[in-house]
Amino acid sequence: MEFRTASIEDLPDIVKLLADDALGQTRETYLDPLPDEYIKAFEAMEKQEGNQIILAVDNGEVVGCLQLTFIPTIARGGMTRAQIEGVRVKRSHRKKGIGQAMFEEAIRLAREYGCVLVQLTTDKKRTDAHGFYERLGFKVTHEGIKLDLSL
Repeated sequence: MEFRTASIEDLPDIVKLLADDALGQTRETYLDPLPDEYIKAFEAMEKQEGNQIILAVDNGEVVGCLQLTFIPTIARGGMTRAQIEGVRVKRSHRKKGIGQAMFEEAIRLAREYGCVLVQLTTDKKRTDAHGFYERLGFKVTHEGIKLDLSL
């Protein structure tokens, strides 16, 4: 398995992964061709330094993804933190260590970039994922809250 940064050509595979679970099915729209919103979002990410999607590729097939963003802050003495979002592993490839390997790669990249902290948010309904993140060493330290502006 190899890891690489996603390109626009990978976008259909990424959206498929994001839509391939119970929560993703309610949030994502995989169509061919993809809705323009996905393309615009990817192009905006590419323009922003330190914002990328990391892919896990096995024998040429995209089997996992996560978004990794480096965020410079004034807080904590001007540290940079890494944010991980949109973590998915292809249904047929789950429970094979791919998720752990993706996180190890993301953490390696965060250290290389000079980040002091790696953080993520996870939906409260993803109870299996919570245990996985804790096994990787993540600790629940904050309560996140959101305001949905689409309503």
